[in-house]
Amino acid sequence: MTPNRPYLLRAFYDWIIDNKCTPYLVVDANYPDVRVPQQFVQNGQIVLNVLPSAVGNLQLGNDFVTFNARFGGQPFALSVPVKAVLAIYARENGAGTVFTLEEDDEDEQDFLPESLDDEPTPEPPKPGRGSHLKVIK
Repeated sequence: MTPNRPYLLRAFYDWIIDNKCTPYLVVDANYPDVRVPQQFVQNGQIVLNVLPSAVGNLQLGNDFVTFNARFGGQPFALSVPVKAVLAIYARENGAGTVFTLEEDDEDEQDFLPESLDDEPTPEPPKPGRGSHLKVIK
């Protein structure tokens, strides 16, 4: 199956906007292919205001989040892989979601293993002598 993170990201974004709140994205700025203004990165992360009036050309795609914004008055074209988005939340009340690494691990599997444990499958019991039950008439 395809990863669910981009769908959840779009759903939470719409939900936050519909409730007249300000959507913020928390991004892992050290993730490969992240293009954000590095001078605003703190502890390897950057928080981005993605309110429609704060950004231009916002695209919440399946692989990347892209938009234009101003930082310190300077225009900047941002590009963030969806996998680099750690959370989306509303500034006003903190409602939203945090994405975990486990979700990505599950999403990237092409198939589920037959068994999750390493123990061999136990053999079915061998037929022994007949039942110890007796028919009473």
